[in-house]
Amino acid sequence: MAQLGRGEVFVEKKDHYTLRQEEFDRTKFKDFIPAWENKKLEPLKFFKHIDKGSLADPAFPNLLPKDQDIKVSRITPKLGTEVEGIQLSSLNDEGKNELALLAAQRGLLIFRNQDFTTHGPQFAVDYGKYYGPLHIHPVSGAPLGFPEIHVVYRNKDVKFGNTTFDQRTNLVYWHSDITYELQPPGITFFSVLEGPDAGGDTIFTDSVEAYKRLSPEFQKLLDGLYVEHSSVEQANYYSESGGVQRRKPVKNIHPLVRVHPVTGEKILFVNPQFSRKIVGFKQQESDALLNFLYNHLNNSHDIQARAKWEPNTVVIWDNRRVLHSAIFDWDETEDDVTRFAVRVTPQAERPVADLKDLNKEDVNRLA
Repeated sequence: MAQLGRGEVFVEKKDHYTLRQEEFDRTKFKDFIPAWENKKLEPLKFFKHIDKGSLADPAFPNLLPKDQDIKVSRITPKLGTEVEGIQLSSLNDEGKNELALLAAQRGLLIFRNQDFTTHGPQFAVDYGKYYGPLHIHPVSGAPLGFPEIHVVYRNKDVKFGNTTFDQRTNLVYWHSDITYELQPPGITFFSVLEGPDAGGDTIFTDSVEAYKRLSPEFQKLLDGLYVEHSSVEQANYYSESGGVQRRKPVKNIHPLVRVHPVTGEKILFVNPQFSRKIVGFKQQESDALLNFLYNHLNNSHDIQARAKWEPNTVVIWDNRRVLHSAIFDWDETEDDVTRFAVRVTPQAERPVADLKDLNKEDVNRLA
């Protein structure tokens, strides 16, 4: 039996393990309960990606039609938009294209009163596949039969990762998702099915604005640098904790400053959880520069936004241009509080420093 949490909270089956019956009994969202299948995955292969936002009408006639009572509110001047009055599940293809464009332009979108998850796992998978191949996480849990859905599940008994205050004064883990892959995500869908009545928010920081804040000379220093991203440490942690490692860990090199394929904006593409070293730098040199950039992203509260979770909320972000972190600020000693969330993660293009290299497989490949 795997012991990835506190106490005996997992049940071992023939070809997978999952949460004990008490966890099934406590939730209304049984179709999304995570399982860990003992199934090896093939390495991911390169594919050419056309961002749906590049096909969109910039007037947003299908996503934000003027003849409907739709409220659009900026969360901050440059990052984040909240939209009320539309159902994501009812969008046609043109509306989905415009959704990708708006996510690219604003970085973060919040939609309230959605029926997105009430349609079940298959609907979420089919919806996400419109934007690209869905990533199957190498170590995390997923609803049985739907490995493309990444599940976040946490309560006083079930915990994953370094998320206790035993050795830390805070549990803020800024990151963008799975940047160690050859082709990390673009548009990303996330919904909290159950959570505390207060707390458990998600915070975001804008890597486009972070780059713009740097001096021209410092930007010149960063342009043309490349960073190694690695999943080895994540895989080792889960293996040592008794978890299932379904795909061999990988390392890939990405530009430190990438260009967005739709907006053309430059993005400060570093990640405290998966960026390991600037190529060509000595480790101490790399650590000094990366730590400066991490602090710049982490501590610049004037380029950040916060998503507060309510029932039936779907948050969409562009994983290329924002970093995020869950906020673990609720009382975990309560028996009836579980933070239960699902993520659908379409992969996007290979990150490039120049759009002339878009969809070229051999650009910046790690030997």
